[in-house]
Amino acid sequence: MYVRDQLAVLSARLQQARQFLQILAGPRQVGKTTLARQAMAAFGEQSHYASADLPAAPDAGWIEQQWRLARLMLAQGPALLVLDEVQKIPRWSEAVKMLWDEDSFAGRPLQVVLLGSSQFLMQQGLRESLAGRFELIRVSHWSFTEMRAAFGWDVDRYVYFGGYPGAAALVEDEFRWKGYVLDSIIEPTISRDVLQMARIDKPALLRRLFVLGCSYSGQILSYQKMIGQLQDVGNTTTLAHYLSLLGGAWMLTGLDKHAGDKARSRAASPKLLALNTALISAQLSQSFASARQDGELWGRLVESAVGAHLLNNAAPGMGVTYWRERNQEVDFVLRHGDKVVGIEVKSGRSKGALAGLQTFTNTFNARPGLLVGTGGVPLEQFLAMAVERWLE
Repeated sequence: MYVRDQLAVLSARLQQARQFLQILAGPRQVGKTTLARQAMAAFGEQSHYASADLPAAPDAGWIEQQWRLARLMLAQGPALLVLDEVQKIPRWSEAVKMLWDEDSFAGRPLQVVLLGSSQFLMQQGLRESLAGRFELIRVSHWSFTEMRAAFGWDVDRYVYFGGYPGAAALVEDEFRWKGYVLDSIIEPTISRDVLQMARIDKPALLRRLFVLGCSYSGQILSYQKMIGQLQDVGNTTTLAHYLSLLGGAWMLTGLDKHAGDKARSRAASPKLLALNTALISAQLSQSFASARQDGELWGRLVESAVGAHLLNNAAPGMGVTYWRERNQEVDFVLRHGDKVVGIEVKSGRSKGALAGLQTFTNTFNARPGLLVGTGGVPLEQFLAMAVERWLE
């Protein structure tokens, strides 16, 4: 669901009779706070906004204090409370559950919107305390069509600069743009989100894993090879855990291999994938112009852009994996229920014949394989289409 659609959905829900908490979850710097403030303006009633993104994380008493300030507004009619970065507060979901249940029992017309940028902690709180009390709106990295509509970007510019709207104004000065992405997006996400998700014994190793994962985005890399590249004595379990935490912050993930069963799938080497190509480009020494002329590098960026598009915009219940057997490979496998399609990406670089796509289709009785890029569906068209369309 794209941002323009998310605002319409959120505003419509806030105008309805109070039934559920509204949860906006997504990465940093993609417009969650802006979206909430626009919804506050559309709400047309009294509203109160507060953020827990403070130098010292507040405790659950902070939530109660903000909640009671919003309750005071109810003397003048319905009110809206927006709490940002709630995942930073220990046991936040338990405090929200208690206050929400109090209001529900008393029939108070207080609408509540919660915003969070840590997938791991948000989901943990939702499962443990708020089951049956919330509706979730996922605010993902901006799509190509959104960046094109907002900033007039063509597909090449999107492949290199990615989907961070706040950084778009700086792309003409690439030095400033890279500094913004590194200092205002990557560093705060790692230091304020990832390192607060769970106990991390080797924070330096996690940072190096992120850099390594971006440099190998779009490639299959075993955990043993990662350990060798990182020159660390850590074990594969630690790396897998750190990779899952980076995925929980919408930064870097490892795709599972498509296989006949989950055990075999998870035992295979992961395919590393940055969830926004800006995270790759900001760490490159090459400029946009030089990267565009580097066939191998550009191919990695294009493949990463395709994978990120699939993961960021797939409907709930869809799975994205890869497939490889011996010397045959399929870049991405999209699955929903019993519908499966293999997707191969070509950007002018030589990757050999498409035998892997045909073999995969025959082996898994999948839908006809999809070629994206050179000789197939144009990249611009693919990135502009809803993901679920490719399974029809």
